Amino acid sequence: MGIRIEIWPFISLAVLVGVLLALALGRFSSLSGAWAAGVGLVLILVFGGYFLWFFRDPERVPPKDPDAVLAAADGVVAKITTFTVEEFGSISMLAGLKPEDMAVFRNGDVLRISIFLSLFDVHVNRTPISGTSRFLGYFPGKHLFTFDEKSSDVNQHNSILIVNERTSCLVNQIVGPVCRRVVYWLDHDAPVAVAAGDDFGMMKFGSRLDMYFPAGDVEVLVSVGEKVRAGESIIGRYR
Repeated sequence: MGIRIEIWPFISLAVLVGVLLALALGRFSSLSGAWAAGVGLVLILVFGGYFLWFFRDPERVPPKDPDAVLAAADGVVAKITTFTVEEFGSISMLAGLKPEDMAVFRNGDVLRISIFLSLFDVHVNRTPISGTSRFLGYFPGKHLFTFDEKSSDVNQHNSILIVNERTSCLVNQIVGPVCRRVVYWLDHDAPVAVAAGDDFGMMKFGSRLDMYFPAGDVEVLVSVGEKVRAGESIIGRYR
């Protein structure tokens, strides 16, 4: 199991807070220097351990099924929604889709599968389909908790479009109020070839990931409330 390099600022913060707490307790409380140092060390170990757990990047083996559509995030399927082309229009504007990008979504309804990530889920994101991945941009917004349905429409997010010869997928990495950071690791300026299950980014400390597909292209194989794992769980299949 790997650990993402994004952990280091948080480990440094845990050490700094632990040291400052130990110094403050030693100076302003009745605790001895050893007890104060012990309290600081416990804080460092607790928070450092949690950050190691949170930033874990476990190896995942995608299923060998050319028709499979995979979960892009660990978590619980929070919502499965179908939009008309007209309803999807406002969503596409928030995602930075250009008119030429919209062509792949104009042949019928649009399906959205939303996954909610808790503070204990793996937060590394993986591509749901193979194809060409293109970064559409980072979009600042509100900071609602991501279990709130409105967060899909108004929260800050990254948008990524993945296209292949059989379908397309708009992925929105949505973050909430706890830590306002979302990362796309691939090239921001040029399309990148990806395989289903590849790492492509990370969301931090409680998040939501939305995947949009042309509804006629994908048969849904999960239900609301189901637990899924990024890069391994099959959430749908090409029709």
